[in-house]
Amino acid sequence: MRKESGGNVVLIGFMGSGKSTMGIRLSYRLRYPVEDTDKLIEAQAGKTISEIFAQEGEEAFRQMETRLLEKLAENQGQRIYSVGGGTPVRAANRPLLKRMGTVVYLRARPETIYERLKADTTRPLLQGEDPEGKIRRLMAEREEAYRAAADVIVDVDDMAAEDIVEKIVSQLAERTEQDEAVSD
Repeated sequence: MRKESGGNVVLIGFMGSGKSTMGIRLSYRLRYPVEDTDKLIEAQAGKTISEIFAQEGEEAFRQMETRLLEKLAENQGQRIYSVGGGTPVRAANRPLLKRMGTVVYLRARPETIYERLKADTTRPLLQGEDPEGKIRRLMAEREEAYRAAADVIVDVDDMAAEDIVEKIVSQLAERTEQDEAVSD
């Protein structure tokens, strides 16, 4: 029987790509605990991400995020981490993400993201004029960073959640087998 995964799994991707949902589903499938880095930061700071941005600014939040990743990179084991959509954009975070575990980029088309999030009034990016255009521009800006951070890329457009989980598990197993073959 082939092993499904060898260690931590780190889910990256644009907001609405399914990181939180896939984290929970993978947790059930792999029997790993799942943690959301934004929620960890909120717990440490005692305030929401929105409050951190409003009161301290984005740079303060990004510094908190990098410090958290440094700590998490020391925890080798079997966990699933779902990180914020902007996390891989900061160059210092990309090697930390890779040290944390196998980085899985959940890639979606801008149209898919817009359809998933158009009714969500909690996301500042989607308020105002041309939210789909904003999504398209921001995704284009982040694509290179996402690819640089990723060990595995899974296209999630038009896929059922269970199919995405199967694809991720399959990719993780393939990587584990490759790693074991190299170390033999």
